[in-house]
Amino acid sequence: MKVWAIVAALCVVFGGAAHAQAQTQAIDPAVMKELAPTGKLRVGIAVGPAPSALYSLQDADGKRRGVTIELGTALANKLGVPVEWVAYLGTGEIQASASSGAWDVAFAPVDDERKKLMEFGNAYHLLQSTYLVAPGSKIMSVPEANAAGVRIAGVRDTATLRASMRTAPSATHIALPGVDAAIEMVKDGKADAIPLSRESLGGVAAKLPGSRVLDGGFLNSTTAIAVPKGKPAALAYVNQFIEEAKASGLVRRALDDVGLKASQVAPSGMKP
Repeated sequence: MKVWAIVAALCVVFGGAAHAQAQTQAIDPAVMKELAPTGKLRVGIAVGPAPSALYSLQDADGKRRGVTIELGTALANKLGVPVEWVAYLGTGEIQASASSGAWDVAFAPVDDERKKLMEFGNAYHLLQSTYLVAPGSKIMSVPEANAAGVRIAGVRDTATLRASMRTAPSATHIALPGVDAAIEMVKDGKADAIPLSRESLGGVAAKLPGSRVLDGGFLNSTTAIAVPKGKPAALAYVNQFIEEAKASGLVRRALDDVGLKASQVAPSGMKP
């Protein structure tokens, strides 16, 4: 009986391994060549001080967590390859490096400027950007930010900062490397507002006691998965993956796990 038990256990182990290997082998070689050319999945991520559908966190022990971490890990597992995180301070840096070969897949808010540099799969999140205003600020609404003398500190080359510049052309915009730098500008009295997604601003507000997040928004868009230009097989694959992630509840769970229970998952099939 013991011998048969051992044989049965080995069959389960090796059968499972063979099944996993078969799943990996079943992936179109063109997908693997475009999406994991180095034998691992290099995921471009934005790291910030507060979680969002885009920004991930890095704990003191170096552990990463967040929505894009969950999605990147799941995609690597589906491909059967290790994952490598390629960290940036914002999506401006991600888009600027899209043609460099530094990353294979990334996540970013969608806008027309960014579409020139990256190929987007379907959306996984509905995004609204607005302003956080400094403690004591008299700005009470988004339109009131469009005034001479108002200093808006945002993350360089992001869809949100571009939208803010269109919305508030009379204000002075300050382009910074990342969110932490914008927070310091407000703390030092050198900026009056920070433009970010509403989710991110919830965490930023906790670091700036007395600050306020304005109602309404100046950018209503989506956050989507993306690959560099010229990778049609990779794009088709990640597009299918993100639809499966929405249908299975993975996106919803990933948002909930970082406290974003009010965030909205994009509808099935929603184009970027």
